[in-house]
Order: sequence, then C-alpha cells, then structure tokens
Amino acid sequence: MTYLFVSDLHLDGDSPAALETFVDFLASGTGAAAALYILGDLFETWIGDDDPDPARDRVCRGLARLCAAGTPVFVMRGNRDFMLGPGFESRTGCRLLPDPVVAELHGRRILLTHGDLLCTADHAYQELRSTVRDPAFAERMLRLPTAHRQALASAARAGSRAHTATAQDSIMDVEPAAVLAALRSARADCLVHGHTHRPGIHELAVDGHAVTRLVLDAWHEHGSVLALSPQGWERRLLEFRRP
Repeated sequence: MTYLFVSDLHLDGDSPAALETFVDFLASGTGAAAALYILGDLFETWIGDDDPDPARDRVCRGLARLCAAGTPVFVMRGNRDFMLGPGFESRTGCRLLPDPVVAELHGRRILLTHGDLLCTADHAYQELRSTVRDPAFAERMLRLPTAHRQALASAARAGSRAHTATAQDSIMDVEPAAVLAALRSARADCLVHGHTHRPGIHELAVDGHAVTRLVLDAWHEHGSVLALSPQGWERRLLEFRRP
C-alpha cells in the first residue's frame, strides 16, 4: 500500500496548468493509493464553503470522484485556505485534519503539519495566524457577501506577497527549536510538512533518536507528490499539462 502526500498547490483559475495537472492526477495518477494526504494550501484562497468559483469547483468534483471510488482523502487547512469547513467535507467526501496530527503508517509514527506553525521567528505572521484562525473571525467573514469576501481575500494575498518580499529569508523557514519540540512532543520518527516551498529531506536527531524531516514541494513549475510505500519514501514529479 502506498500513501501519497502533497501540499501548497495554490489552485485557482490563475494557475491553469497546476489545476489541470491536479485534476488529471485525481482521475488517474493516484493508482491504488491507500490514501491521499493534502497538507494545506490546496487552494490559493477559500472564502467559505459556499465559494462559487468554477475552477475550485472542478477540484472539489475531482476530489469527490476519487473519494467515491474508495480512496480516502485527508485535507489539512493551510494559511491560504484556512476557512475550509464541514461544507467542504460534504461537498468532496474528504476529511479535514487538525494541525498537527500524527499518522502511524508502515510502522512509522509520522507527524503531519502544514508547516506554518513551525515558522516561529516570523512574529508578525504568527500574530496574524492567531487572529484569522479564531472561529469568531470565520463567523464574521461568512456573514459577508461572497463578493466582499473575495475582495478581502485578494487584498490578503497582496499583503502576503508584500510581507514575503520584505521579510528576512531566515524567518520564512522553520525554526529548528520548534521542529525539535514538535517531534519530541509527538514522539514521532518522521515529520512531513509544506508551507516553506523549500523541498528537501533533512536527517536530525531528537534525544538521541534518528528522525527524518521531509519538506513537500510547491506546485509552481511542476507537480510534486511524496509517496510512502513499505520500501520507503519516494518523490514523484508531475510535468504540468497546459490547458
């Protein structure tokens, strides 16, 4: 059995190549996967479970078909689609995961997280995250018309790009102390996350035990899937299909 992991797809109508490639992947690229884990930022924005956007609806319909065919799909909220809720689950058949969460797969105790919680040096972002993840914030947002929410989401995207452009490169990555603390608390021997857009495999030690941190790739220039089989980890690249 093979488990598949992706993150940071940032899908919307402005990224047609990534969207087409992911829809194709859902239709025929998952094979006989035991499960698909999407660790945050599946969408570039998600303004609520009543989001009418046709591009995002195509993704939802693709997920629904995969789930209906018998492949479990687990989705974690990211910093771009943190308003995914029960309506998304009903719409797709996916199950939303808390962040972080531990999965025991093929004899490994794996800590799964989007990754933004580990970027503790970015104090401005962590304050913003605490605000927007408050359920009261979502309640206020969902009272607004969809057009207003979409305008706010566009403004937030612009603000995020400005922050990323001016922030020191070091604070945009995970903090080693936060990684160690998370692994120690979860008693995990693997950590899989996205968010940083810095794919790689990092070997480290926690209290004398060997631990692996695997960072998922963003879907900017190609698709990327991390697969776990009984034989171990494998990174698979997907060439974008141009619409």
